[in-house]
Amino acid sequence: MRWLAILVLIACVAIPSFTKPTSVSRVKRSFHEPEGYWTKKLIWKPDWVKVWHTHKKLAWKPDWKRIQVPIWKEIQVPIWKEHQVPDWKVITKPIWKEVQVPAWKEIQVPVWKEIQVPAWKEIQVPEWIEIKVPDWKEVQVPDKKQIWKPIWKEIQVPIWKEHQVPDWKKIWIPVWVKEGIHGDHYLGKDHHGNEYTAHDIWKKKLIWKPEWKKIWRTEKKQVWIPEKKLEWVPEWKTIWRVVKQQIWRPEKKQIWKTHKKQIWLPKKVQEWRTEKKQIWIPKKELIWKQEKVQIWRTEKKQIWVPEKKLIWKDDYKQIWVPVWKEIQVPAWKKIWKPIWQKFWVTVHHHDHDHHDHGHDHGWR
Repeated sequence: MRWLAILVLIACVAIPSFTKPTSVSRVKRSFHEPEGYWTKKLIWKPDWVKVWHTHKKLAWKPDWKRIQVPIWKEIQVPIWKEHQVPDWKVITKPIWKEVQVPAWKEIQVPVWKEIQVPAWKEIQVPEWIEIKVPDWKEVQVPDKKQIWKPIWKEIQVPIWKEHQVPDWKKIWIPVWVKEGIHGDHYLGKDHHGNEYTAHDIWKKKLIWKPEWKKIWRTEKKQVWIPEKKLEWVPEWKTIWRVVKQQIWRPEKKQIWKTHKKQIWLPKKVQEWRTEKKQIWIPKKELIWKQEKVQIWRTEKKQIWVPEKKLIWKDDYKQIWVPVWKEIQVPAWKKIWKPIWQKFWVTVHHHDHDHHDHGHDHGWR
């Protein structure tokens, strides 16, 4: 930009220099005009034209950048679920059955007298008692599981920001000033032939005066802007884990206890004779009988449950990339233009007039 300002300044100074200055002075002429003629001469006059130069300027254009963003996708995963199904189980349980068994009964004959006397007899009777047996039970216990959770964290990133700063530029301003011309100057004649002259007249002169102008210059300043960044932080999640715990389950067990039972025993008395007679007496007998009972059996069934899975999805983010852009910058170019200038050629009459006839002897 500095060389462009220098070209504009040179053009401003050079162009007015070819203008014809204004002057009120005249050259005195004699009463009789010399002989001569007007002719034209081709001269080259400098001039300044405005041209455009191609320059490269750094610009920013938008572009798309491919990035990966995390999303949650719902999928189906198989698990095993326990459910109860009915079933039949064969068990054996004890029952009492009444049967007839032969026995001998003592009877009294008149010879001997048989009497009954009470007595205690030990017998074994079955009995059910409750006992504790060990068993395993599945229980849910809490546990901690570490997972990674995505969060957005705000960070500061540097960028370049353009701002305007004041600056001073030196320019040149054309100013007309008065300038004195010393000496006598011919002004003309009146109708009586008297000549008029002037002393110490003034003329205008164009000068260039420097002046400072305030301009604004574009500069780049680094600033920090907030931006979000994806980070993974650990987090503890409470889960339930299945463990086996030993418990004591109540169960019934059959035992035999000794009881005393009162019975009557025959006793012989002298006068009576005891004889035995076969009879059938009822008796309870403990037998085992098989029976089917319905139970519930635990089976595993495969089911599908929804679950969230973190996947990465393609996305596009707009970014700005630097490019070189061609721009047209104005400049001043000096050229030479041909012009025809008119001037007076004086003809002198003397002996050698035929030798130098037609040559230029000066400017009028």
